[in-house]
Amino acid sequence: MTDSTPPAPSLPPSLPGSSWPALQPGWVWLCGAGPGDPGLLTLHALNALRQADVVVYDALVQSAILEWAPQAEHIYAGKRGGKPSARQSDISLHLVDLARAGKRVLRLKGGDPFVFGRGGEEAQTLIQHGVNVRIIPGISAGIGGLAYAGIPVTHRDVNQSVTFVTGHDQSGEAPGSLNWRAIAEGAQVLVIYMGMKHARRIADALMEAGRPADEPAAVVCNATTPEQQVLETTLSRLADDIDASDMKPPAILCIGRSVLMRQVLDWQALAAGESPRDLDPLGRGRPAEVS
Repeated sequence: MTDSTPPAPSLPPSLPGSSWPALQPGWVWLCGAGPGDPGLLTLHALNALRQADVVVYDALVQSAILEWAPQAEHIYAGKRGGKPSARQSDISLHLVDLARAGKRVLRLKGGDPFVFGRGGEEAQTLIQHGVNVRIIPGISAGIGGLAYAGIPVTHRDVNQSVTFVTGHDQSGEAPGSLNWRAIAEGAQVLVIYMGMKHARRIADALMEAGRPADEPAAVVCNATTPEQQVLETTLSRLADDIDASDMKPPAILCIGRSVLMRQVLDWQALAAGESPRDLDPLGRGRPAEVS
């Protein structure tokens, strides 16, 4: 006879000694959970998890993170493209209702709540209804997710700027309000959130605006999690290579020469015993420490 008792949830880690803020009844803390790996959670987020009566969480929040709030009610409020999901107005007003009921509310969002996460809308709704709010930033997938893939969003031999854009608008289509020509001409490195579905239209728009067809590009799916997948390709091959792969959203797209740095900075492959593919992928011809 086998024991079918589910394992007990892991206890939340202890916080180092400090004067941590208290999550008071009737407050909503709007918090970023980071790109996936629970270790990328901030200490303020952990402090909130330990105190919350209710955790209202998004689709990309890992279950291991929710286990750190065993005392709280967990309410799913995820929104995924092409799947049934709650209306944003209903989510925002539910937060208001929970706060007015005297709950200690943690609104937990993937990445950073203010980076393509509708955190600004939710916080504004709460404040308009007289609810006290605290904002807790998180590591955005466009930075942390690419770092786990070994792709730096800035590198002084490549770029002095980086542009973040969303791959779809409120209707779910490729954003028509974006000036792709201006982005193509001004973005040394381009990071696209939620752009997998419209990768072909985006790549075509960028190439029509002058981006080279052979520009390095990468797709990072399920960033920072054990299911992480990385595809290295070029702008012209981006859509075809996605179609030929088994990769599924959520994904971050990166376009620019910084993608080449993965050939030397794929630290997860190095930790597994692999050798760097190219110690000088940018062709500098001198050691990295030499300006």
